[in-house]
Amino acid sequence: MLTFDQLPFDVVAGLLHWLGVCGALLVVILITTTAISLATMGLTGPLFVLQQLVAGATDFAKTSPRRVGALTVLAIREAFRKKTLYVFYVFLALFLFAGWFLPNSNEDPELRIREHVSFVLRTLSWVMLPVSLLLSCWSLPDDIKARSLHTVVTKPVRRNEIVFGRILGIGAVASLILFLVGGIGYIWIIRQLPPAAREMLTARVPIWVAPDPPDAKDEWSQRRFRFIGRDGKPEATGINTGDEYMFRSYIEGNSQARAIYRFERLTSRIPADTQEIELESAFQVFRIHKGNIERGIMCQFTLVNEAKKLRASLKPFEVREFRGNRIKIPRQLKDEDDKDVDLLRDLIADGTLEVHAQCITPGQYLGMARPDLFLRTPDRPFFVSYTKGVAGIWMMMVMLTVMGVMASCFAKGPVATLFTAAMWGFGRMAHNFMGELTGKIELAPGTTWQGGGPFESIWRIIAHITPSVPLEDSFGTRVVQFIDGGIIKLIAAVQYIIPDFRIFNLAEYVANGFDVPFDVALLRGLATTLGYAVPWIVVGYFSLKLRELEAK
Repeated sequence: MLTFDQLPFDVVAGLLHWLGVCGALLVVILITTTAISLATMGLTGPLFVLQQLVAGATDFAKTSPRRVGALTVLAIREAFRKKTLYVFYVFLALFLFAGWFLPNSNEDPELRIREHVSFVLRTLSWVMLPVSLLLSCWSLPDDIKARSLHTVVTKPVRRNEIVFGRILGIGAVASLILFLVGGIGYIWIIRQLPPAAREMLTARVPIWVAPDPPDAKDEWSQRRFRFIGRDGKPEATGINTGDEYMFRSYIEGNSQARAIYRFERLTSRIPADTQEIELESAFQVFRIHKGNIERGIMCQFTLVNEAKKLRASLKPFEVREFRGNRIKIPRQLKDEDDKDVDLLRDLIADGTLEVHAQCITPGQYLGMARPDLFLRTPDRPFFVSYTKGVAGIWMMMVMLTVMGVMASCFAKGPVATLFTAAMWGFGRMAHNFMGELTGKIELAPGTTWQGGGPFESIWRIIAHITPSVPLEDSFGTRVVQFIDGGIIKLIAAVQYIIPDFRIFNLAEYVANGFDVPFDVALLRGLATTLGYAVPWIVVGYFSLKLRELEAK
């Protein structure tokens, strides 16, 4: 099942959103620090805060690349003294015996590719992330405890340069290890796969049906992915065959039911001299009776241009469930009237192509979702996609390094490690839940949020009221819902502080044989890394500047 989606990252909107969030946090921090300094230091408190802000701006403006480079080299040497490269041998040992535990799926090369690629990228994450976490969280506290950092701060070195040096040094060592183990992982994949599976290693570059824009009108004809029912009438979705999470909708065989995929902006993506294009699908079959078990469910595609009233049906094919059903479409076709039709000039004249998918096997159902059908453009080498998948791990590693160095600027090693690990855990496992709770992420189709907020849920448990039953309108109910509203707003604010680490997991693209798109995945990851690294570095600088280094 392909759960990822092609949503290009909007750089301008992301930058404006980042400026708004950072500006709001800055205002809150300034008001809080000013109030605390005024209460503890009197009228000189706000002046002290202003002096620190001016000194911080001066330090960042006068940062010396030479001093940062020297501190980076110092951090690299310290990492080597701590035998950090030993993790390379741990990784090598894992691969020496990994083949014993992975299933031998010789009969299914696609499954074997998916298992091996997923194993390598997952192992890279498991090995590299703890290295970055421990190095970044324990480097500064160990130096402070050993009083070796005191020698550094007595030199003409600014505190922000110390932070930069630690981040760059630890990041360089971790990047070197990732480069080595990533190369071994790639060689291991190539050597472990049989020749039949090795030939299938590729990076497909698909053209997907784009999702409907949020501000689009809720009209059936304007939807890019829509259905026609068995009676020939428009439907928003297909048939639900009993799945609780309705990812795929089903169409009935041997009826007027069909799914419509509308591809747009094809003119710039398909060369004018193309002689054929390729459709690939990964549909799901639902049988209501055994039928002919020696033959699969049959599907047929029809290419449609509504503006010109042209329809060209392709040859029916047998559906291989959850596998790549590849259909090559020649340049010259025949329409319903048996007239010659040019694929690019007639059917894709305005850059738009509609593909109607229909199940033609009586009494059976065919399930499909929007990512299940796409046009294939020329493939890229597997090494390109694999490198991008490793780049996602590298960006997550950089995030942990910056966060760990920031935490070590105001806390000791164990506390900094727990803090960074907790942030990473919440970002991986709870970010989606927080988004659904605050309404920033839509719930799965067919599901609704019931039970209210935390206090309303507690009250329902005590009063034995099920989530589907509305509470009576009373003063107590309004108070509970008011408190829950404040908590949800607080969670929404915390959601901006905790990064969404799931966006760095690009293994699903690579394992399923797709190229990792830059504007969808890599650009989003780079923007997230820079967006969080900048304020974390500032926080780490002020924490180290105001910290009493004599305290162990």
